[in-house]
Amino acid sequence: MLIGVAFKVLLLAFNAVPFNGDEAIVALMARHILRGERPVFFYGQAYLGSTDAWLIAGSFSVFGETVFAIRIVQIALFAGVVWTTYLLAKRYGLSEWGARAAMLGLALPPTMLTLYTTATLGGYGETLLLGNVLLLIANGLLRHSEESRFNGQAPRTGQDALQPTHGITRLSKWVRWMMLGMVAGFAFYTFPLVLIYLIPIGVWLLYRFRLTGWRMYVVALIGFAAGCAPWWLALLQSGGLPLKEMVGAGVAGTLPGATYFETLGVRLLDFFLFGASAWLGLRYPWSVEFVLPLIGLAVLAFYLGMLGYALRRGPRVLWGMVLTLLMTFLLTSFGGDPSGRYFLPLYLPLVIFTAMLLQRIRKQNGTLALLMLIVLLGYNGTGTLLAAAKNPPSITTQFDPITWIDHSRDQELIDFLWGHGETRGYTSYWVQTPIAFLSDERIISAARLPYHLDMGYTPRDDRYPPYAQAVREAPRAFYITINHPQLDERIRTRLDELEVSFKERTIGNYHVFYALSAKVEPEAFGFHDIAAR
Repeated sequence: MLIGVAFKVLLLAFNAVPFNGDEAIVALMARHILRGERPVFFYGQAYLGSTDAWLIAGSFSVFGETVFAIRIVQIALFAGVVWTTYLLAKRYGLSEWGARAAMLGLALPPTMLTLYTTATLGGYGETLLLGNVLLLIANGLLRHSEESRFNGQAPRTGQDALQPTHGITRLSKWVRWMMLGMVAGFAFYTFPLVLIYLIPIGVWLLYRFRLTGWRMYVVALIGFAAGCAPWWLALLQSGGLPLKEMVGAGVAGTLPGATYFETLGVRLLDFFLFGASAWLGLRYPWSVEFVLPLIGLAVLAFYLGMLGYALRRGPRVLWGMVLTLLMTFLLTSFGGDPSGRYFLPLYLPLVIFTAMLLQRIRKQNGTLALLMLIVLLGYNGTGTLLAAAKNPPSITTQFDPITWIDHSRDQELIDFLWGHGETRGYTSYWVQTPIAFLSDERIISAARLPYHLDMGYTPRDDRYPPYAQAVREAPRAFYITINHPQLDERIRTRLDELEVSFKERTIGNYHVFYALSAKVEPEAFGFHDIAAR
């Protein structure tokens, strides 16, 4: 756990994980919570709960409103994930050596896990921790049932490695099932990605308890409804919007093809090639280039052998998580996402299965098992450090190179705008929220500019209406673009046509149009709504 925390602190010390737009909007939510707002969902996304923002608000109240205070929360959540992974490894029958090997696999993981547990996008860290907790509770329910069946004798070992426990086993079964439901409901409200855990857990419990457990199922469902009460309330008030968002309404246009079978090939590629390669650390989520290809091939060969070994020996519930994610890619619009981020829950099966194989090898050759573990951890760490050394993009959540920003110039941009009296304007989402947070909301902009090369824009990017209202009411407005010469030229040409004088300034990746002689609204530039196509 200390190694994992130290590795993250090292990355943060060298600013290797840029402060991105999604992280900034969670930070703004946290600031607004301290000022009296009570957001239920992530700004502009009616399916992602505000749990992360509330945790960060607590951190802000102790450490101040800084980026580092945001990262402290993510590090604490990640430490919890590492610890609960150790507990699960023991529950699934691994030795002390194997359980610690699984912990190390998370402490020094592939780059993708490091990225999404260091910079927050609103709920990944909480989902990984709550998912592990749900597996522990479910496992405890089964062990308690086994202990009762054998009249207090030690339960049988085997697939699920049910072992005697303390603490939770002293609770009544009704309290356990209610706790399972409430944690599941709260996790679902926080981020529906937790379904990757919930579906196999539900099938697992149904298989073991059959219909004789129907009363316990009812108790768990009551707990679930209570745990995700904000989600149900929002569902009723909005006419089903959270449900539409949850099944991928916001990403529905990412899959090319008019019919399901026309998109099937893309779905399979996104899962088995792009998603799986990022999951294993063979490539970065933002790049198609493979990391250290020669070593990567050896690592890939190990992982393929590991999956084959675990196919019959791995806990079924963990294989159920893999199957659930595959079905999600095949049946929903999320199959159009090649980044690999939805594979994050599968790091638990990855490290458990890996530790199982290494533990087996260790019985024959301890030195070889240790050497293989060192190679895997070294590959993960080296790949992450190589990404950190290249700025931009560093270790980024941005998939499109046009959105890669050198954030070391953010304060210079803020000082420039403030010094020239430019406090309201228009830009893209990836500029709007970081600048708003870092400037203590002295610099407010509306996310009304495109960042796609085709000049496409979606109103979904303008996620916080009070900002849009503030800019709309301002007598003047600036424009800021990033890495987009074509957009710069369109703005320049149109302002000339409207006979509006202006000045320009380039600061790093930022291009600023300021001192406009008249306020011009974004509609004048003819950007099209890609969400309407």
